[in-house]
Amino acid sequence: MTYQLHYWPTIQGRGEFVRLALEAAGAEYVDVAREPPGKGGGESALAQRLSDPGNPRASFAPPFLVDGDIVVGQTAAILLYLGPRLGLAGIGERDGLWAHQLQLTIADVVAEAHDTHHPISVGDYYEDQREAAQARAKCFREERIPKYLDWFERVLQRNPAGDVHLVGDSLTYADLSLFQLVAGLRYAFPKAAARALATTPAIVKLHANIGRRQRVHDYLQSPRRIPFNEEGIFRHYPELDG
Repeated sequence: MTYQLHYWPTIQGRGEFVRLALEAAGAEYVDVAREPPGKGGGESALAQRLSDPGNPRASFAPPFLVDGDIVVGQTAAILLYLGPRLGLAGIGERDGLWAHQLQLTIADVVAEAHDTHHPISVGDYYEDQREAAQARAKCFREERIPKYLDWFERVLQRNPAGDVHLVGDSLTYADLSLFQLVAGLRYAFPKAAARALATTPAIVKLHANIGRRQRVHDYLQSPRRIPFNEEGIFRHYPELDG
């Protein structure tokens, strides 16, 4: 059965973590909001799903995944569901829980990255909270980015199966999500990311290895990969990079 991914059609955002897992696994899926309205796509289809009064378990916000009569919202929950089905969750319950914990930690970093440009209100423009954003970004780039990446570096170094993957000796969605996190930080905070990555060689190696995987490489070069932009989570404002 073809999975249906519902997410905003013009940004990578949180939906990109799901897209990468689906692409890396070669799964059949439809990025619904990016389909023409005539084929049941567009943002109207996304809005209709979110506001459907007949759905007792509606998602709070995208992304959400539809698999038959199952609807799963929240990025980490979607990947927890997809992981075993796509062969991207390691082996057994212990690996599955560890991959999920890693994904939740990545979600924490993503939320903090978002809050650098919207530290006061998500409803106001960045330009309306620029001063607060500069203070928030300074802490993020000087303290939080190094702390998070140092932790992921230790996870890789302490993996009994070697430092190629975060979980065991095979690809998991946690690896793909760390790849996306690094890509996002390099885009939004090129100077700060370069400083932190200079001391985390295992993460740099993982990022390079993931990018060379055939399906991932093909996806990154395709029009299906939406470029980073200043509407998504990872936004490049030079004044926030210090």
